Amino acid sequence: MTATDALAETHLQETIVRSPTFATQLGISSDAYDDFSPAGLAARADLARTTLATLEKIEPVDSTDRVTASALCERLGLEIEMHEAHTDLASLNGIVSGLHAIQECYDLMATDTDEDWAVVARRLHRIPEAVDGWFASQLAAVEYGIRPAARQVTTLVEQVAGWIAPDGYFDRFIASAGDRPKGLAEDLASGLASARQGFRSAVDRLRGELGPLATEVDGVGRERYLLASREFLGTTINIDETYEWGLAEVAKVQAEQRTTAGKIVAGGSVADAMAALDADPRYRLNSTAELQRWMQTRADEAIARLVDGGHFVIPEQLRRIDCRIADTTSGGIYYTSPSEDFSRPGTMWWSVPLGVTSFTTWRELTTVYHEGAPGHHLQHAFAMANQDLNRWRQNGVWVSGHGEGWALYAERLMAELGFLDDPGMYMGLLDSQALRATRVVLDIGVHCGLPAPGEVGGGAWTFEKAWEYFNSHVSMPEANARFEVLRYFGWPGQAPSYRIGEQRWLDLREQARAAAGDGFDLTEFHSRALSLGALGLDTLTEAVLEQPRR
Repeated sequence: MTATDALAETHLQETIVRSPTFATQLGISSDAYDDFSPAGLAARADLARTTLATLEKIEPVDSTDRVTASALCERLGLEIEMHEAHTDLASLNGIVSGLHAIQECYDLMATDTDEDWAVVARRLHRIPEAVDGWFASQLAAVEYGIRPAARQVTTLVEQVAGWIAPDGYFDRFIASAGDRPKGLAEDLASGLASARQGFRSAVDRLRGELGPLATEVDGVGRERYLLASREFLGTTINIDETYEWGLAEVAKVQAEQRTTAGKIVAGGSVADAMAALDADPRYRLNSTAELQRWMQTRADEAIARLVDGGHFVIPEQLRRIDCRIADTTSGGIYYTSPSEDFSRPGTMWWSVPLGVTSFTTWRELTTVYHEGAPGHHLQHAFAMANQDLNRWRQNGVWVSGHGEGWALYAERLMAELGFLDDPGMYMGLLDSQALRATRVVLDIGVHCGLPAPGEVGGGAWTFEKAWEYFNSHVSMPEANARFEVLRYFGWPGQAPSYRIGEQRWLDLREQARAAAGDGFDLTEFHSRALSLGALGLDTLTEAVLEQPRR
């Protein structure tokens, strides 16, 4: 271990101490929460400053050190910049608020033994305090002129109220404890009451305290947008050029959809082809139980075929993905990484909206590849299995443009490898690509005040125009579509990171191919790039092309 490695690991360990929710993600048991208050956020920024000050005194000894140093400078420098701009205070939206962080940790906590449930009970009792800390930061953000969007306040109220509703998330979670010793059962019951109290207080304060301070303006403006975009990408985009590129990508995907539609319904439109696929029983699942079984079967099949075909060298401990239906109902689909010792496998979660009972496999097969293999599962697991990386490089970094870009690249790769030769399944890939290109247009357009395209009337973007544009280019059930569009309005910079990141991966592959000439090996390229761990896109490019700089 070099001095740079030691510093990175020290920074990770200090981060774990300050973030018990992150510890839970790593499989480390905890009954506490992060300090979501302004003081807690200031302490994180101070840690970043201290780490960077120490890094300046260390001379890298090899290329791995230089990549680590580059990644530390990029990630921690941006963290400090965001803190100084006060944007780290504001986390009020319908997908990644501090309230979500408090709730979502229960999905990953161990629940096998009485002691596991005792840890759960202690953590439940601490929800009110954690909620108070988060509200302190939201109010501080308002004092700095960063007001929440009214639309996101309303969305968050709906979600939090659902978590504590009768037979809602927390009722179902506690019921899963089954029969426990009397004292523990009482602790869990009182912990459930604390959870209800904390989140009921959150609903009341969102409505009565933050609601009146909210703004009807959804966009955050170019300055805040560029800062947020850098967080998700690890590179700086040209806003206007990227917006135009997004519009062109939407048109490009549409043209390929029309071509593919003719292979499904002779002379038919895209809508005709999708209707035919929806009506075809070969592509339909009729319950969440069927969905779960289908997810698991396809995930297992993908790993087996990727290994047998020599497309990826996957270590034995990484050849299992758990596929589960989440207890929440937001409509999101997501992946959680294995614990550091791989005792908890990587897991694909599907949060099914209330009332949704049927699913079409032609739309969703690429999602399995995106969240599972060769997508997020291999992207996380390859880095975790690389013992040459320090723990910060293995587990302490997440850059959406790298991770989501890879997962979207993985969807396209599966088509290249012949996994989506069925025209229906290929139409599903194109529908996925239409979604990701549409996100670029909507996210940048809404938050940076760019003109809406003529097809929705031009002028300033509104929610109604965004809704019309989305549903004109993406085929999705209404509940899922609502979740998506609200997400773009509330989480600036994140949604475009998928398609922008994918394009960087595609460009990087061609750069590596050109550099290697006839010696280029795709399997080796994937293994080497993924083994670097999650990096900002600029640092990734430097590392893969062996040009790291500090």
